[in-house]
Amino acid sequence: MYLGFDISTQSVKAIVVNENLEKLHEATVNFDTDLTEFRTCNGVNRDERNPKIVTAPPLMWIKALDIVLEKLRLDGVIFEQILGISGAAQQHGSVYWKRNARHTLQNLDPRNFLHEEFAFAFSISHSPIWMDSSTIKFCTKLEEKIGGPEKLSKLTGSRAYERFTGSQISKIYHTRRETYNITERISLVSSFACSIFLGDYASIDYSDGSGMNLLDLREKFWSVECIDGITEPGSDLITKLGQPVPTETIQGNISPYFVERFGFNPECKILSFTGDNPSSFAGMCLGSDDIAVSLGTSDTVFLSLKKLPEEGFPEGHILTNPIASSEEYMGLLCFKNGSFTRERIKKAIAEDSWTLFNELLDSTPRGNFGNIGFYYDLQEILPKVNGYNSFCFFNISNF
Repeated sequence: MYLGFDISTQSVKAIVVNENLEKLHEATVNFDTDLTEFRTCNGVNRDERNPKIVTAPPLMWIKALDIVLEKLRLDGVIFEQILGISGAAQQHGSVYWKRNARHTLQNLDPRNFLHEEFAFAFSISHSPIWMDSSTIKFCTKLEEKIGGPEKLSKLTGSRAYERFTGSQISKIYHTRRETYNITERISLVSSFACSIFLGDYASIDYSDGSGMNLLDLREKFWSVECIDGITEPGSDLITKLGQPVPTETIQGNISPYFVERFGFNPECKILSFTGDNPSSFAGMCLGSDDIAVSLGTSDTVFLSLKKLPEEGFPEGHILTNPIASSEEYMGLLCFKNGSFTRERIKKAIAEDSWTLFNELLDSTPRGNFGNIGFYYDLQEILPKVNGYNSFCFFNISNF
């Protein structure tokens, strides 16, 4: 059997499958309803003084892992039969391990819950996540250092985006230097979760790492130009990030903590965790002529690419292909206003019922008499707009 995790914006999910990929067990922990002590709304915390600052606490993710494993055990999962573990996680978010946290990872006490063991392991208690858009000046600085957005996109696969990990690290480096200095390791949410099960710092994988504005897509290593662009020479950031690895990498055997507390086989393999978008790409098994659309907290469109374009590009992203991460690539467009916006409208006009929502759609003539609306609750990524815009096709000048 194999165990997979999804650390998404709103929940942690786990699924157990057999060698035929048939689902045997599953469990979910919702952050808002199951972990109310963290006071999240839709899985995140917003700064009341600056709504562009959006974070989530790593201890919440860890406590959710505690609970979801207990749910699986109560559902009858025999952990000793699990041969391998991997997972997906929301992209771009970053976790900051305090100095000596590696010692904590390597010496977990199986008598305690995970969240108790990691209570003092992080230099930053609230991790910036993909919904954060507070780093525009650090994006500008990075693009100027590299020579413009198209040169940066050619090098790393994307122009500078506020939510990307590089600009988030830059913000912490320049505004919270003491915190940065006591940080021993910086993980993505995916490599953070992998580290928990590995009992050591897990390497960032190529595919998720290519959503940071830091990884040279051709060399498959951190770009010194980009590192210096978000920090300064001598910042030691490359050491804090560690060596990136192919997404297919087996990172090691499971931590003794899980062997003793849950009865896992000590030979259970921990595979690299990666980002949710690369994971969706891998799960769809896309061919060279296929395009996939994923509707979630954010909506994405992605496709397979055999090689990198010769020139940079002003919009969209290129990541390494998660199932051929050393050789091939994937193209991606991301739209921030996804399920949250749909759910808000459902609550406003359909009594919070998808059934009623669908009935309203079915009762509306095709074309809606020429009325069209665009709803951006959050600062959108593509196009870069926000607010609510509605117009009639027959009176388009009022848009």
